[in-house]
Amino acid sequence: MYKSGEAYYKTQVRAALIFLTVFPVFAYNSVHADRVEQTKSALEKWVETQRIISQEKHDLRIAREMLTERIELLEREVVSLSGKISEAEESIAEADKKREELIEENEKLKEASDSLVAVLVVLEDNITQLLKRLPDPIRERVKPLSQRLPVSREQSKLSAAERFQNIVGILNEIDKFNREISVTSEVRTLNDGRTVEVTAVYIGVGQGYYVSANGDVAGIGTASKDLWIWTTSNDSAKQIADAIAILKNEKVAAFVQLPVKID
Repeated sequence: MYKSGEAYYKTQVRAALIFLTVFPVFAYNSVHADRVEQTKSALEKWVETQRIISQEKHDLRIAREMLTERIELLEREVVSLSGKISEAEESIAEADKKREELIEENEKLKEASDSLVAVLVVLEDNITQLLKRLPDPIRERVKPLSQRLPVSREQSKLSAAERFQNIVGILNEIDKFNREISVTSEVRTLNDGRTVEVTAVYIGVGQGYYVSANGDVAGIGTASKDLWIWTTSNDSAKQIADAIAILKNEKVAAFVQLPVKID
């Protein structure tokens, strides 16, 4: 069985001491005393050499064990890193695939967006023309929205979604006005330059009437191709006044025949 360096060294020292204790009895009887000293020195060196060899073997064994453990640890780390590298490569491949899919989807969305913007420009142009044909009350109502309509596509600072919302808002208000009969107080400028306060009634966005308080002045309004037009129709003042009175619940409901003008 292999002994540790320290134990082996102690064994060798004890053997040397026994030998050196017994040997002088015979050595002094010899004529070669100088050889005894040489032998003693050599023996001491031999014992020291054996101790060093034993210690180095012990240290070498410990170093080998530590190195083996270190190698095993590094091998485990290599296996672990290899697994992580494989996972990372799979993640990269998956990310590249997702990126390609997103790029493709983005291109499709861009094409769709360009198509929608083209439609958007047409809608904005049509609404701009439509607003010119509407009566003043509804034009004033949608003014906060209509002011956001761009003069040109390049001048618009709104996103496509905001511009669509703007268009929908304008159309909703116009549709609401078109399904109602509205009565308002207005000031009209007559052909002779005079201004007079009148009560106006609008039947949707297609027909309108007004009459002054004294019933002397009346008119018919309608949408033309390019703008809203008022035409004087004093002869219709009574019918218009009766219709307005019925709408205000100032008269009992009755059939009133009103003139219609379509351009």
